[in-house]
Amino acid sequence: MDAQIIDDYLAQVTRAIEMLPRQDLLKVIEILRSARMEGRTVFVFGNGGSAATASHMVCDFSKNTRQPEKPRLKSIALNDNMPSLSAYANDEGYERVFVEQLITLANPGDVALAISGSGNSPNVLLAVEAARQIGMETVGLTGFEGGKLKDLVETCVVVPSDNIACVEDLHMVIDHVLTTILYQT
Repeated sequence: MDAQIIDDYLAQVTRAIEMLPRQDLLKVIEILRSARMEGRTVFVFGNGGSAATASHMVCDFSKNTRQPEKPRLKSIALNDNMPSLSAYANDEGYERVFVEQLITLANPGDVALAISGSGNSPNVLLAVEAARQIGMETVGLTGFEGGKLKDLVETCVVVPSDNIACVEDLHMVIDHVLTTILYQT
């Protein structure tokens, strides 16, 4: 039974990888490449497993894309500053934890990279709306059918799966694909 569960799960991940929308990934690469060359900052954020992905992604973007002849990719994970996150959650509500940080830190032209497995996390959606008002470029990583996030961002990579674990796995794969390309080009 355990072996069958392993095989079934790995088959789901494999199908999702095969169906991953390459054109959308190429759009994200161009956005990140442009931000890097123009010195703009990429703000990455999400909740739960997506917060862990955001943190990992920022580590990879900051460290593993470095090239001596190219500018560094400036990136910040909004979910990493626990004192700020908890202060905003306590004083203004959890739905504002990312919005308020973007209002303080972001500039027009910066990039908001929102991660939400369902595409329906209220604090992520509000942050994307704020990012648009600021004049930021907006990118989403989601799964299932894309949720509300898909139509709110300019560019969205929707993982073709309705299994949250598979969606989160592929968000990490996307991180590593983006990082590899940004390092090599």
